[in-house]
Amino acid sequence: MTELHLQSARTLSGDLVDVGIDQVTGRIIRVTQSGTLQPSPTSHTLDLTGYLLTSGFIEPHAHLDKAFLADRVDNPEGDLMGAIIGLDAIRSTITFDDIVTRATQAAILLSQNGVTGIRSHADVTLEGGLTPLLALLETKRRCAHFIDIQVAMLLEWPLTGTQGAQRHALALDAIAAGADVVGGCPHLDDNPTQAIDILLQLAHDHNLPLDLHADENLRPTSHDLETLADVALRTSPTIALNASHCVALSVRDDRDIERIAEKVAQASISVTVLPQTNLFLQSRDSSARKQRAIAPIDLLRKSHVNVASGADNVQDPFNPVGRLDPLETASLLVMAAHQSTQNAYEMVTTSAASVIYGDDRGLVVDKVADLVAVPAHNARHAIAMGSSQRIVIKNGQLLTPDSYKDLPTYN
Repeated sequence: MTELHLQSARTLSGDLVDVGIDQVTGRIIRVTQSGTLQPSPTSHTLDLTGYLLTSGFIEPHAHLDKAFLADRVDNPEGDLMGAIIGLDAIRSTITFDDIVTRATQAAILLSQNGVTGIRSHADVTLEGGLTPLLALLETKRRCAHFIDIQVAMLLEWPLTGTQGAQRHALALDAIAAGADVVGGCPHLDDNPTQAIDILLQLAHDHNLPLDLHADENLRPTSHDLETLADVALRTSPTIALNASHCVALSVRDDRDIERIAEKVAQASISVTVLPQTNLFLQSRDSSARKQRAIAPIDLLRKSHVNVASGADNVQDPFNPVGRLDPLETASLLVMAAHQSTQNAYEMVTTSAASVIYGDDRGLVVDKVADLVAVPAHNARHAIAMGSSQRIVIKNGQLLTPDSYKDLPTYN
C-alpha cells in the first residue's frame, strides 16, 4: 500500500491534524492529532503547516458549454432574457470542438482552484440538438483523471402544450446519450406545474437525479420550489432532488418562506444559490432599490434544508466576469447574503458535495480523498486572501502541472 501523509494541517474547526491517505483506494485511512502519524517506508509526506485543509471545493451548478462566450455574445439588456436571446442568435456558430476546448479550459481552471467535482448543465435544444451535451460528455472523459464532471441536460422549453412532444423526445435522446442528470427551466414554461411533473417523471423513470432551474425571477407568484416539494411529498421519489436559483423566494414574507422551507426539508430537496449570476441578471428593472436576488439561506437552513452555492455562468452573456473560484462565491455569500465565513466555506465544500454526490465528502476516515489545502489559518482568512497557491488532491493523488498536459486550451 502506498500512502500519502499530510502533516500539521489546520481543519475548519481549528484542529491541527495529520491525515493518512491510501493512494491505491483513494480514500482517507487516518485522521489523527498532529504529530502522531508516523511515516512508513512506502509513504510520501507533505507538510501542510500554515494550510487550511478541507474536502475539495465543489461547483454544483455550472454551464461549461457557455464558458468564455462573453466577447462573442451580446446582452445589451443585461438580464436573463437578454442573455438567452443573445445566445440563440449565435447558437449555430457553436461547434462540438469549440465547446470541448472552452469547457476543458474551464475544468482545468476549476481544478487548479481546488474544485474536485462539478455539475454542469448543457443546453439541449431543437436547434442545437445534443451537441452541447455530447461535447461536455467528451470533456468529462478527457478530464476524468483530475475532476469529476456530471452532465445535466438543460432541456429547452416549453415542455407543455403542442410543442412539448418534440422536446420530450429530445430528452430521451439525451438520456440515451449518457446524461447524468435531468434538468430544465419550469419557470419559463407556459405551464410550470406541468413542466415540473414531466421533468420529475423523466428523472424517476430513468433513475437519474433532478436538478431544476427554479423560480429564476423576482415574481412573488413564482412557485416552482413549492410545487416540486408538493409533488415530491405526494409521490415520494427515490431520486436526488435539487432546485437551483430559487430567487423568487427572496421576495416572499418570512412566514411564507418558513412554510415552504418546511416542505422542502421534508421532501429532502437541496437548494443551490447562485449569488454572482443572480446579482448580475436580476432586478434590472429597478434603478434605485435593487434587490440582491439571493434565496433566503438562513430561513432555509433553519428548517434543515441543505443549501449549497455555486458560480453558475462564467464570462458569458449571463455573467461577464467570474474566475471559476469557489472562494469568490464564498466571498459573495459573506458580503451579499450575510453568511458567516464558516457557513460560506461549507456551502462550497460539504453542502455542495451533498448535492452532486449525496455525500458530504468530509475530512473523515473512509471518505474519498478529494481535498484542497489553502494557505490560511481559518475560513475567513482563506476567503479574504483567495490565495492561488492551493494544493489539490483528487482520489488520493496529488495534482501537478502534468495532470493537465495534452489537453486543449482556450485563449
